[in-house]
Amino acid sequence: MEKFTTLTGVAAPLPIVNVDTDMIIPKQFLKTIKRTGLGSALFFEMKMNDDGTENPDFVLNQPAYKDAKILVAGDNFGCGSSREHAPWALLDYGIRCVISTSFADIFYNNCFKNGILPIMVSEEQLEKLMDDAERGANATLSVDLETQVIKGPDGGEIRFEMDPFRKHCLLNGLDDIGLTLNKNASIDSYETRLTGDRPWA
Repeated sequence: MEKFTTLTGVAAPLPIVNVDTDMIIPKQFLKTIKRTGLGSALFFEMKMNDDGTENPDFVLNQPAYKDAKILVAGDNFGCGSSREHAPWALLDYGIRCVISTSFADIFYNNCFKNGILPIMVSEEQLEKLMDDAERGANATLSVDLETQVIKGPDGGEIRFEMDPFRKHCLLNGLDDIGLTLNKNASIDSYETRLTGDRPWA
């Protein structure tokens, strides 16, 4: 998993509450277990018109936001079904940080397991960040996980809370497999000792 230390990039505003995982990536794109290639399906039903053309009103289709790395979204982001394809699609598109006032629990946990930083802020802070994000090409935010600070385009700062263990995992690029591999020496030592104690096992 790629480490998350600092991130500076365009923030796209998505002022919609209850964005569920089917909105993030519709069910017809769940036929793969690969984590790549899903970025084109991100927000597909909002991004595309029925005739197959791009919806020019959708934020990620607008030139200023096509390369957004941060999403500033409404309350209860990632609700609905537990599909891990949702963070996969965000990551494959290039979004590594989502900021909201709240997240659905399963989506929130899946973000950390895939190298995405979900940040919870207050309603007042979200309003300020949404205003920053609506500046188009000037909507650049900087996120520093080590110091737990978001810097706006005008230099203003917002501090955010983060669980120390989840922070450690993101800073070091550790998913569940990576955490297990960190214990390789202990695992090898245990298996060697077990072989000596129970040669018949």
